[in-house]
Amino acid sequence: MALAPAHPNPLNPRTIIPFRLDAERFVHLAVHDLRGRRVRSLVDGRVAAGDHRVAWDGRDDGAAEVASGVYVVRLEAAGQVESRRVLVLK
Repeated sequence: MALAPAHPNPLNPRTIIPFRLDAERFVHLAVHDLRGRRVRSLVDGRVAAGDHRVAWDGRDDGAAEVASGVYVVRLEAAGQVESRRVLVLK
């Protein structure tokens, strides 16, 4: 499992989050604020092995635009966790 840097970063109006899985896994990919609160769930389910790209449009789970600032993209799979920071500029 590997979480690559999001691009473009900073995002405005969206960013692509690439990740790779070595085998089919249950994956949870989410965006959190710096206090650890989930802002947006991007993937929550089984994902095939290989390279994947997920877009985030800077909105929360309720479709509201998030404020400018630093957010954490967190990938969880097979008991492993990787995270990367993303900057939102409005």
